[in-house]
Amino acid sequence: MLVPSIVMLGVGLSASVVLAVAAKVFHVEVDPRITDVEDALPGANCGGCGYTGCTACAEAIVEGKAPVNACIAGGDSTTAAVAKVMGGEIGFQEPKVATHYCEGGYRAVPKYHYEGINDCRAMFALHGGDLVCKVGCLSLGTCVDSCPFDALKMGDEGVPEVIPDRCVGCGNCERVCPTGVINVYNMTERLFHFNKEEECLPPCKQLCPAQIDIPGYVQLAKEGDFAGAIALIKERNPLPLICGRVCPAPCEVGCRRVAIEDEPVHHNYIKRFVADWEMNLPEPLKQMILPDTGKKVAIIGGGPCGLSAAYYLRRMGHDITIFDSKPELGGMLRYGIPEYRLPKKVLDFEIRQITDMGVKEICNKSLGKDITIQGLEEEFDAILMAMGAWDNTSLRCEGEELEGVWKGTEFLQKRELGIKVDLNGKRVVVVGGGNTAMDACRSSLRQGASEVTLLYRRTRNEMPANEVEIVASEHEGIKYELLAAPTRLMGDENGVLKQIEYLRMELGEPDASGRRRPVPIEGSEVTIDVDVVISAIGQRPLTDWYTDDLKERGLKLTRWDTIEADEETLQSDIPHVFTGGDLWSGPALLIDAVGTGRRAARSIHRFLNGQNLTHPYGTYKAPQRVPESGDVPLDGVARKPKVEQPELPVKERIKTFDEVDLTVTPELMQAEADRCMRCGTLCYFSDKQKDKFYSDKSVGEKVEQLLVVSPE
Repeated sequence: MLVPSIVMLGVGLSASVVLAVAAKVFHVEVDPRITDVEDALPGANCGGCGYTGCTACAEAIVEGKAPVNACIAGGDSTTAAVAKVMGGEIGFQEPKVATHYCEGGYRAVPKYHYEGINDCRAMFALHGGDLVCKVGCLSLGTCVDSCPFDALKMGDEGVPEVIPDRCVGCGNCERVCPTGVINVYNMTERLFHFNKEEECLPPCKQLCPAQIDIPGYVQLAKEGDFAGAIALIKERNPLPLICGRVCPAPCEVGCRRVAIEDEPVHHNYIKRFVADWEMNLPEPLKQMILPDTGKKVAIIGGGPCGLSAAYYLRRMGHDITIFDSKPELGGMLRYGIPEYRLPKKVLDFEIRQITDMGVKEICNKSLGKDITIQGLEEEFDAILMAMGAWDNTSLRCEGEELEGVWKGTEFLQKRELGIKVDLNGKRVVVVGGGNTAMDACRSSLRQGASEVTLLYRRTRNEMPANEVEIVASEHEGIKYELLAAPTRLMGDENGVLKQIEYLRMELGEPDASGRRRPVPIEGSEVTIDVDVVISAIGQRPLTDWYTDDLKERGLKLTRWDTIEADEETLQSDIPHVFTGGDLWSGPALLIDAVGTGRRAARSIHRFLNGQNLTHPYGTYKAPQRVPESGDVPLDGVARKPKVEQPELPVKERIKTFDEVDLTVTPELMQAEADRCMRCGTLCYFSDKQKDKFYSDKSVGEKVEQLLVVSPE
């Protein structure tokens, strides 16, 4: 036994010597901070930092390849602990939260029966999944299984539900989802997200110039989550109070209810209700603003485009100053829309919400007169030009210089600027068929005109004004003289307007706008007596600010006097100068200006950060239909009458500038919201599916009762 023991002892000693030598030769010095950093990390190994696990993340932090706030799972406390180990400063990091955009789930139409592995990735490998919709949730819950923080669950409808308080934004769900219906976003990414081809896009959202998630906020409002509805709207539109009153709702054209010969869901009722709810709170809801960046942006023009851009840029932490030529901000919202449509207290509240975020305003300053682009460049890092379209198109007929002939926007401005307009007992003719013409007609009536006549060269069907405005003007007694175009204005020896001559027209072939072109009928002249003529046939931007210096530096104007800029980024040929609103598009809708304001804000933000301005491939920049979404057969959906708009009686309202359209009651708002089918690109909720997925079965009965009650 002694010999084997001695042999074993010798082997052991030899091995020890070999290992000692190897340790000396192959020794790797380990930075003790790696262990300390790893101990500070939560140990979730979620991969949200971009590394394979917490050990790899700790090594990257110590080696300087990752910041001290690389771990997104641990939050601020973890960042502070890591920073203490590293002796560094704590940097700000926007929190990320998972969001899903699918509205289909179990109600989406299947294309085959799947019996394979219970994993969305396996199903997707088989012809892209079992749904006809290419962008829908496959409902197998792979994202839920991948979440190490129990921040996801599969809802009753077959789509994932996020529990925000638990979500740390690790991105595991996003990485395993084969259809991309769930993504992880921070605030910046959400605010500057634009519709993409591979997303779930309901028809109304496809056609909204601001790309608002309409079914989303309608559902939240229906459920009583008004704060959530407001927050969702303001991701794309910071002016819900205003748009809820005066937006012509181009989104409603796409509503699938039209396909069953039903009226579209009136989203404005719902948007206005939740916006009014916020306005009546003791304190308005606060919006998250990122830390100050030290970057300064000048916005020229305080209309809807400028205000929207200011809202989003300020939320990014930039220093924003709005310059405006008028005494107060608002642009055409204040000086072009009469108070009976948009009360000033409502406008002021919405503007104040933006300025209270820290946006500065400098009024009574005109570009080219009081301020210049060159002067602003000395103080600001970027400039947004959004001055609107304030010049009126000429009637191009004899006598426009006569006393009593006014331009549409000038007439509307007079009252808002405190200039008295005496129309008592006067006969007024308004020329035009758009919203400015409607506003001029109805304002004239309220300012004492004895008779107001609208002169329009096409028929009622071709009028570009909002249908609700046309109907309201008819109810108020405005006379219509259609298929008539003015040819001459005649005055007395003192140059005072006395008569207008117009020519009868007939409709010919369609023109570039798609409307049939009016053709004069020879010898059909008609002359009528008139005291005031208001021209409201079109507007275009003013160009008195356009100097030779700007021209030489490359800032170009189009033949319509709009600024020539990149259609995608709204960047002019002067790199730090951007544009938007009517100054870029020409006269357009309020919601178009809001949409370009957000687009311009995104470009400016990325410019200030030295990032590429172009959008990712497949991004929808303007309202655009998804072709296949218009051919969805509707089954199991019954027609439901639209809630009628409550309004002031005609006899009462034509004597004042009090608001005509009133906010619906909570019950009527819910009734209108219940008409929404929560459509996706190809799916929708049938009536039976609503009963199956919604636990509150009383809603349907309540709605049926409400709809037979007068809105009064």
